[in-house]
Amino acid sequence: MPDFDVCVIGGGPAGFAAAMRCWDFGKRVALIEKGPLGGVGVFNGALSSKTFWELSRDFRNAKRLDRGFRSEQVEVDFDRVSAVVDQACNEKARQIARQLEALAHPQPGCPGSIRHFQGTARFLDPHSLQVEGTGAGQSWRISASHFVIATGSRPRDLPGIEVDGRSIITSDHIGTLREFPRSLVILGAGVVGCEFATIFANYGHTKVYLIDRAPRILPFEDADIANLCATNLEAAGVTIHHQSKLISMKRIPPDHGDTHDGVVEYTIEHATGGRETIRVEKALISVGRVPNTEALALDKAGVELSEQGYVREEDTRTSVPHIFAAGDVTQHVALVNVGEIEGRHAAERICGLHDGALSYENLATIMFLAPEVAAIGLNEQSAQQQRIPYRVGVYDYSLVNRAIAMRDTEGFVKLLVSDDDEMRILGMRALGTHASTTLEAVSLMIQHGRSARELAELYHPHPAITEGLQDCVRMLLGSSIYKPSVFQSELRLSRVHYEDPSPAAEDA
Repeated sequence: MPDFDVCVIGGGPAGFAAAMRCWDFGKRVALIEKGPLGGVGVFNGALSSKTFWELSRDFRNAKRLDRGFRSEQVEVDFDRVSAVVDQACNEKARQIARQLEALAHPQPGCPGSIRHFQGTARFLDPHSLQVEGTGAGQSWRISASHFVIATGSRPRDLPGIEVDGRSIITSDHIGTLREFPRSLVILGAGVVGCEFATIFANYGHTKVYLIDRAPRILPFEDADIANLCATNLEAAGVTIHHQSKLISMKRIPPDHGDTHDGVVEYTIEHATGGRETIRVEKALISVGRVPNTEALALDKAGVELSEQGYVREEDTRTSVPHIFAAGDVTQHVALVNVGEIEGRHAAERICGLHDGALSYENLATIMFLAPEVAAIGLNEQSAQQQRIPYRVGVYDYSLVNRAIAMRDTEGFVKLLVSDDDEMRILGMRALGTHASTTLEAVSLMIQHGRSARELAELYHPHPAITEGLQDCVRMLLGSSIYKPSVFQSELRLSRVHYEDPSPAAEDA
């Protein structure tokens, strides 16, 4: 008889969710994690960086002079900020540890149990693995009927750039900084790179440079969103190297007797062909992530990997029927909420709950920029690439009472619906304060293929940002309170169709 019903490798969002769902079904679970419980979802990742962002936004708002009051002597200390971030992460880790401790043994009426092993796992064969503990002499051989691989990912390295963790760093090293760097270059203008550019710019103690190979940051988003975010970064003092190719980056050691770490020198080539060399105190590499699969000896279990090292799976089941995978080790979107859903889904498949495949159509994301960006479903760029006819309404925050009351009217709600009488919701983007609050109802409606018409007559609390979404729907129906013919700069109503070989847009 195997030691456990299910063995979960990885204690991050996907692994922890899988373990808890297996416990719900009364399974004997082994949970293996080599590092802190919570993984990147808590430390050096989602929770830590978002806490850092929230604190930076509070600091920025405290220094504003346009709210009828003035805060004197607003100061910030990096060590104290880091201590608050650590406090938030440790609070979450304690919650996870508390639950694991409580569920370590079967209870009356609850036959399930979860045993936590701290160590590194590698497969010996399809049904057993070896765990080398972090303590001296700790080693276990574990067998199980099913396995869930949820070992997460790590920042990607680039050939020719030596990440030393001091001068040239990744997101894993932010917590090791002793003070705000005087200057920082960020390589990579995706979500993570732009988030850290926003954070350091908010505090105002760091000159930030952002290297972007594309014509605009956030190239996967519509131009109106990307351009506003870029404008705000530049207004906060960030220099964006648009359409620039990195030629070299290296650490210049300090002079003899200097106690600092030296400087980083980087050279970029602009779109014109001209080259520029700049020296900064720190460099942050943010060019994606790679899966943590090398140490697992997955070949011993027969699990297939892609050329990039991701676990090949179909609806969380790998090439070996009793082994599943969830989270960043798969080739789906690397987000905490996705990992949790995949982990739960893998557990439910193991326990025979259902065979329905996961859907990613209503995937919701938040980008912690200036301002906050919330996204779900299709944007205009992707809809046009797929030649999907649609109608779009854009409703500016300056017309939303809650935003007016907060004195924070920068942003808009954009809603895409199908170009027919049914008006199914295809996607939405919200840019501005409380943007994420607009997603919940839309996510459910996309999942069930519902019409946007149902949003028009809901009773929203007043004042709330969601009222902007409601009147945006009414605008698409021709019944909005504010009329696009009057507020031509604040409201947009368009239709994109494909009666001709090339897409055509009509403005209402």
